[in-house]
Amino acid sequence: MIHEVDEGLRLLLADSGLPSENTELVFDAPTTEWAAKRTVPTVNVFLYDLREDLSRRASGQLAEHNADGTVAGWRTPPRWYRLSYLLTAWTARPTDEHRLLSDVLRGVSRHDQLRREWLTGSLAELGLAVLIDVAAPAAEGSASTSDIWHSLGGQLKPSISLQLTAPLSGEREEAGPPVTEGVVVQTNPVDGQGRRMRYDGPTTAQGQGFSSSRPRPQAGIMRRRGGHL
Repeated sequence: MIHEVDEGLRLLLADSGLPSENTELVFDAPTTEWAAKRTVPTVNVFLYDLREDLSRRASGQLAEHNADGTVAGWRTPPRWYRLSYLLTAWTARPTDEHRLLSDVLRGVSRHDQLRREWLTGSLAELGLAVLIDVAAPAAEGSASTSDIWHSLGGQLKPSISLQLTAPLSGEREEAGPPVTEGVVVQTNPVDGQGRRMRYDGPTTAQGQGFSSSRPRPQAGIMRRRGGHL
């Protein structure tokens, strides 16, 4: 799912004209070593945090149906995760960086979710919205921007905080074949023989209903324990 969110974000930026002919778009960690090797204007999209959105967690199972309406299987509800990105621009001059970062901000702020045509793989199969929050306040417990740059070994740099909330598909369990025959019920033996009840119809109630597999005693005749009348 993570790589599919990356691809959706790449397509979003491409729709905004990024990268341009002279600009690269990368998803690398912007470490000091990486910055030293940069030779062209670059937009960097760095995934630095991933947390589950517990407010969206659900339980149970969801039925999946075939084209004819029969149950094909069951799937647990998807789990939702918040992916946090740091978007930065890298050029030779700060003014060019600010201009490029403004283009990025204009592109991502136009959308509150990824378009359907930008979803691939499991995200496209689920058909659920992937939400976008631009420059939102940091979630409780998340790392600050200064802490991120300190961990990367670099100096603090202008950046755009971007969060995408996406579903991870649940586990699927195949359904067995549909029942096409009647049901037989074996009762507990009272006289050493027990009784068998069989439903003679198919799964839809079209048969004769439950019927005994052996004749019942004639009316008025009582059977005692031990077989004596």
